Amino acid sequence: MALLSTYSYLCSVAMKSTGKKIDMLSGPLLPRMLLFALPLIASGVLQQSFNSVDVAVVGRFAGRHALAAVGCTGPVIGLLINLFVGISVGVNVVIANYIGQRNGQGVRKAVSATMVLSVICGVLMLLVGESMARPVLELTGTPAEVLDDAVRYMRVFVLGLPFMIVYNFGSAILRSVGDTRRPFYSLVAAGIVNVGLNLVFVIGMGMGVEGVAWGTVISNAVNACIIVAILAHEKGDIRINPRLRRSDMEPAQMKKICAIGIPAGLQGAVFALSNTFILSAINSFGADAAAGSATAINYEFYCYFPLSAVAQTAVAFISQNYGAGNYDRVRRVFRLALTLAFGISLVLNTLVVWQSDFFLSIFTTESVVLAFADTRVRTVLAFQFIASYYEVAGSAMRGLGYSMTPTLIIIFGTCVLRLLWVFLFPHFNGGFAELLAVYPASWILTDIGMFIAFRRVARKAMPAIA
Repeated sequence: MALLSTYSYLCSVAMKSTGKKIDMLSGPLLPRMLLFALPLIASGVLQQSFNSVDVAVVGRFAGRHALAAVGCTGPVIGLLINLFVGISVGVNVVIANYIGQRNGQGVRKAVSATMVLSVICGVLMLLVGESMARPVLELTGTPAEVLDDAVRYMRVFVLGLPFMIVYNFGSAILRSVGDTRRPFYSLVAAGIVNVGLNLVFVIGMGMGVEGVAWGTVISNAVNACIIVAILAHEKGDIRINPRLRRSDMEPAQMKKICAIGIPAGLQGAVFALSNTFILSAINSFGADAAAGSATAINYEFYCYFPLSAVAQTAVAFISQNYGAGNYDRVRRVFRLALTLAFGISLVLNTLVVWQSDFFLSIFTTESVVLAFADTRVRTVLAFQFIASYYEVAGSAMRGLGYSMTPTLIIIFGTCVLRLLWVFLFPHFNGGFAELLAVYPASWILTDIGMFIAFRRVARKAMPAIA
């Protein structure tokens, strides 16, 4: 009740007379940013909860090999998703800038271009995913005893990726006007469908990993349909026509969106690629290590989503205020976002590490698997709060229109270091913990690079922020 009352208060303060939209250009920042971020946090946590249900159902009712099979596909699927979902950052920035400039025609053109891009990206991702499933899983060293299950899971899962793209692009349109609640409601409905289908397909029909994958595909389709229906019935400049026309192919708008979004997508793709190589090294420790890592990663996602939500909030608020010329407000948004991200991450990381035995036992009771999972929690998750600075600073730079700079820093500061460590690791005969220690080391290095770059970009874009 207390949480509900707090959220109601934030709504009354932040929403004013704007209906579902948040006024980002004036008024107190903290309640508005929290109102914007809370549904994003809830969406991320809820989505990961449904993913965790997938893992728990597989681990409990299909065995540890099935659990390892699902875990082995994670980085590979992430590689596909991050490349195209990153473009949604460009959608958010471009539309939010037009709103800040009070350019309604620009908003309408950008929205139409967004829906065309979502269809194109969805089809491309489906084709790539289906063709690369087995070769990539073999390349990452997926243990032989789980390879066939992993391939079956991935080939079904990718059928839902076009729907996932449509949802993410549609959500980006709504975020640009300050609406994060309705994408959350859509996700709730789809998640309920996902959980119900998991129970039917895996427990009731004994379909194993394929059952979990089909549940995800159908729930993604439901999610996409809801978000398209919302935008089709929307009033104002962000309303879409589900029937795309040739006139909606606006090259200039697509170029603007891609100029911001493609670097963000490349960052996510390269990041996922580096994690794929790490997965290959993890797989060398056997199926139990793969299963343990898959278990612990669930909580890394739980702790990361609030951080990501705050970073997305910074993008939206900074984009609008930068477009409107409110430079001092941009500075305050950045500082507040950084404080929120660091504080929330530190609390969540500490909680999970403190109660790791309880949290990990939810997914499996296998002692060997639990040992590997606990090692990952104490080596990686315990230090995840370090990533707060580069996530928020990178988002701030994208809100200012500088997307390639944070991309290059994260690629070199995080991805390159991890790849080097994976290639050098076999020569040191290190253990599981030594392999995973590259995560906090890469976060520290990336923070340093991002701090230097942000100061320079801020002075160039607007001296008031520096």
